Amino acid sequence: MADFNTIDDFDIENKTVLVRVDINAPVDPGSGIILDDTRLKLHAKTIKELSNKGAKVVILAHQSRPGKKDFTTLSQHAEALADILNLRVKYVDSLFSSSAKEAIRNLKPHDILLLENARFFSEETLSRSPLEQSKTLLVRHLTPLVDYFVNDAFAAAHRSQASLVGFTVNTPSAAGRVMEEELTVIQNALDNVEHPCVFLLGGMKPDDSIDVMENVLSNGTADSVLTTGIVGNIVLWAADVDIGQVNRDFIASRGYEGMVAKAKDLIDRFGDKVKYPIDVACEIDGERVDIDFREIPNEAIFDIGVKTINYYAKEIRDAKYIFANGPAGVFEDPKFAMGTEDLINAMASSDGFSLIGGGHIAAATAGLGLEEHMSHLSSGGGACISMLAGKKLAAVEALKDSKK
Repeated sequence: MADFNTIDDFDIENKTVLVRVDINAPVDPGSGIILDDTRLKLHAKTIKELSNKGAKVVILAHQSRPGKKDFTTLSQHAEALADILNLRVKYVDSLFSSSAKEAIRNLKPHDILLLENARFFSEETLSRSPLEQSKTLLVRHLTPLVDYFVNDAFAAAHRSQASLVGFTVNTPSAAGRVMEEELTVIQNALDNVEHPCVFLLGGMKPDDSIDVMENVLSNGTADSVLTTGIVGNIVLWAADVDIGQVNRDFIASRGYEGMVAKAKDLIDRFGDKVKYPIDVACEIDGERVDIDFREIPNEAIFDIGVKTINYYAKEIRDAKYIFANGPAGVFEDPKFAMGTEDLINAMASSDGFSLIGGGHIAAATAGLGLEEHMSHLSSGGGACISMLAGKKLAAVEALKDSKK
């Protein structure tokens, strides 16, 4: 039995259910049009089930964050959701104004209402304990109007924000279907790993990846860790490879220079279980040039090289379990997409269990049309990688505490 409630644990017919989803979507800065509705389709399952069971459904969600160009209202999300669900989705342009409260009170069974962008409420971006968040205006105003809280926002589950953890203190709470599936699949994968198990770690957030590397090598989950992207460059630097001043400066400019010592410690402790690129791809005179790792010029590294792709692809094909997070390079540029695409293809053609950890590598997998060839494609990069790093997810802990 799960240590948190699910929708199955409550009789929601004729009850008002507040459901937190993550329908944060890429938006065209010029037109404001939603460019990708993947997350809306994902959460539509939970929303539709709640509506079909006769609940009065109130949706809480966010779009981007203050200061970003795509920080905007959710009016367009309401229209997109209505199209996906083939149901009417009401929308109010506020969170707990008198008109928002009136709209909630007037809901009938099966009705669906989307509230305004939760991050328009300034307290939403603060990270605090569930008890502290339960005292925020958002939670205090909405709690008396709802019977149940359902958290389906796995992609934001590592955040301890008001809309994610505040309602669990005083409202019976459950995981939605997306949250339930993600937690079950990822935890089962970690608990039942078969060997050899390979972790493929890349992308632009090396602090997360190095935490994962330390966790899975220390606890014996991983037999080898294949590094790419800025993670691979940090590991090369830690292994005393001259990656060129331009690449060292880039790592330092991102505030990641301190990761080099951590990576060096992991190489010292785990030896050749920590793999790094044996060749890299740079742009020279506008062309992709693959260069041996011992001869890297003072040019920006944009991808792993062909020899590394072949070496890593064999490791992936021989593995029984493969976890991947982060692209291998600047895959948005066709010249440097090869590393990311070839390694995704190797995972897709593998007989092993394959888990893609959300974010950019999930987008690249979807772009190649290979989602169906993976065992699990996570909807939440940050939340998934936090689980792989052995960290607790704030929103999940709040759901567990709510059940106790």
